[in-house]
Amino acid sequence: MIELDGAVGEGGGQILRSALTLAMITGQRFRIRNIRAGRAKPGLMRQHLVAVQAALRVCGGDATGAALGSQELTFIPGPVAGGDYEFAIGSAGSCTLVLQTILPALLTADRPSTVRLSGGTHNPMAPPVQFLQRAWCPRLAEMGAHVDIRLERFGFYPAGGGSVEAYMEPCAALQPCTWLTRGERRAAYAEAFVAGIPGRVALRELECVGKAMNWSEDLLLVRGLPAEQGPGNALMLTFEYEHATEVFTAFGEKSVSSEQVARQAVGRARQYLTSQAAFAEYLADQMMLPLALAGGGGFTMDEVSMHARTNAGVIETFLPVRFRFERRDGVEYCTVTAH
Repeated sequence: MIELDGAVGEGGGQILRSALTLAMITGQRFRIRNIRAGRAKPGLMRQHLVAVQAALRVCGGDATGAALGSQELTFIPGPVAGGDYEFAIGSAGSCTLVLQTILPALLTADRPSTVRLSGGTHNPMAPPVQFLQRAWCPRLAEMGAHVDIRLERFGFYPAGGGSVEAYMEPCAALQPCTWLTRGERRAAYAEAFVAGIPGRVALRELECVGKAMNWSEDLLLVRGLPAEQGPGNALMLTFEYEHATEVFTAFGEKSVSSEQVARQAVGRARQYLTSQAAFAEYLADQMMLPLALAGGGGFTMDEVSMHARTNAGVIETFLPVRFRFERRDGVEYCTVTAH
């Protein structure tokens, strides 16, 4: 039984999600205490509970402590089974975080899988669906995984109600990869998604982005959505390079001006652009587990977060790998090696 402390490092839900993924793949059972101890509301929230329930469905395992608010969980995995799955989070809880929990395990199944999730698709503190489609899945494809993710309906915080479908084929073994440079830029554009709120909000956000980035109008795109999918607003900056794609998102909310939303997205993008790194912070975080499963590889990143260091510690508990973070010539390197 692997013992985990959910209070270590950044003390968030990623400790639980990574443990669930790795337990399903390796067959190792674990117990975690102090779940999400670093959060204002500790314990299992709805999306974390659904992640546990989804993992149990996928591997036919058993768990104790799987209840809302629970701060301790014991998870005993069974064999992963491919097939068709459907999970309803029932709130604006993140579909993408639940999907990322079970997707790597389903790559090890003996047949293809289709996963349908309903809940939040665009909410703070979680990657939006476009991030998975544009930034994450292409990197997985380079490692040999075939994954297709479709956004069927937007679900903004706090209402939720979104829908996502993902299809994945078995992958005998992920291949080690290394991304040290992003390569030549191929495209860059901004999108302002609005549902059930005035279109002038999107126009103002894009105007601010255009001035800040010196972008022409053809790179500033209004994405109007049906009103029933709102109310909601997301501003998204996408940068496509030869070896990497990055997506930076900021969300509109009450009492936050369009200028503030634009500044948030632009600020995060500029941090990446001024670095020489292949990946920004979030994509770096999310490529750590696939590389560990592949047994090696690495990338450059614009920032080594506490989230990344915490995730590395969890992965090293389950797999015979070591993560090494080092700064060389002004660039942060993450290297994964088997031992």
